[in-house]
Amino acid sequence: MSAVARLARAEWGPLYGAVRAGLVERRLRAIPMTVAAVCLTALTQYAQNQPWGYRFVQNIGAVRAEDPLWLALLRTPLSLFVPALDLPVWGALAQILLVFGIAEICLGWWRTLVIAYVATLAGTLYARVGIALGPHGFLGLPASDSLVVDTGPSAAVVGLAVFLCWRYRAYVTAGVVVVAMVVEVLLKENLAGKEHLAAIAAVLVLCGISELRHRPPGRDRTGSGSGLPPIQS
Repeated sequence: MSAVARLARAEWGPLYGAVRAGLVERRLRAIPMTVAAVCLTALTQYAQNQPWGYRFVQNIGAVRAEDPLWLALLRTPLSLFVPALDLPVWGALAQILLVFGIAEICLGWWRTLVIAYVATLAGTLYARVGIALGPHGFLGLPASDSLVVDTGPSAAVVGLAVFLCWRYRAYVTAGVVVVAMVVEVLLKENLAGKEHLAAIAAVLVLCGISELRHRPPGRDRTGSGSGLPPIQS
């Protein structure tokens, strides 16, 4: 076995094994929530590109920092499945199918949705804080960003990817995802990129909480790993 193959197995072997076992055992029945999410995203994309559907989708699933907080919180769950109008929808559908699918197999559908929601909500709340700080404050944003629609499914995808990498100890891949998001912010300096970083920060907090909750009592503090088998649905 070559060095590259050994590194790939060490990095992705546990995750690949969990996904393969789930698909072999249940096939598409392993990802019903993911299939529903892909269909819902495709439906909202179709609707928001129709004269009769654009305003409806905006009213139920588009979140902006200028919106009242209660309204933003009400719209946030559906905003996970409203893709950006200026990006190709096939990219969003592929991301949801791949990342949500892997997460549903490895974590279960409800954990997947919780992590996705936390990541998206973190981006939504960060936008409000950043605008309040102003463009010259640390992590601040210009007032014009209050009119920009939040990231849609991308923050959830990034958050789930980081959580999965942490859970299955694919730390190099997690680092690549984080670095890619930092580079996005440095190159584009847009709201979406900063919301992705906020999503990563929130998910890292979830990782820390999960690590503490699953740490066996009296475990040697110098030990590593959570001590638990991978979460299954």
